[in-house]
Amino acid sequence: MKAVVQRTTRAEVRINDKVSGAIGLGLVVLVGIMDEDTEEDVRWLSRKISMMRIFEDEQGKMNRSVKDVDGRILMVSQFTLHALTRKGNRPSFIRAAGPGVAIPLYEAFKKQLETDTGSAVESGEFGAYMEVDLVNDGPVTIIMDSKNKE
Repeated sequence: MKAVVQRTTRAEVRINDKVSGAIGLGLVVLVGIMDEDTEEDVRWLSRKISMMRIFEDEQGKMNRSVKDVDGRILMVSQFTLHALTRKGNRPSFIRAAGPGVAIPLYEAFKKQLETDTGSAVESGEFGAYMEVDLVNDGPVTIIMDSKNKE
């Protein structure tokens, strides 16, 4: 699994001009799933995101997690994170999992994030065309890969 994690002061996702999920302070997590991803990837990525200290403390140092600041998470599926761009000018998305594999892992990841953070996770809709608005705070953007454990 790959994730792009952005610290935000506010964010929302819309589907057909209707808000599907919205948060204030917290994290926007764009997540891409591959065929070989498993529940182990779900657990590792969720644990890392929920405990990652990227919010500032009183001294201005990044020492607080999303849980520590009572922040929320907005999760959005993004198969394009697995784009292959080596050849030509059109990205290939053959590494991205199809719905049969991706949807159950996407839902499991959402539930695991809720368990690990202790609060509901807002989300878009898997496979839908979505518009995401966010204010990237900092800016702070972290790219994570469960296969490489980074």
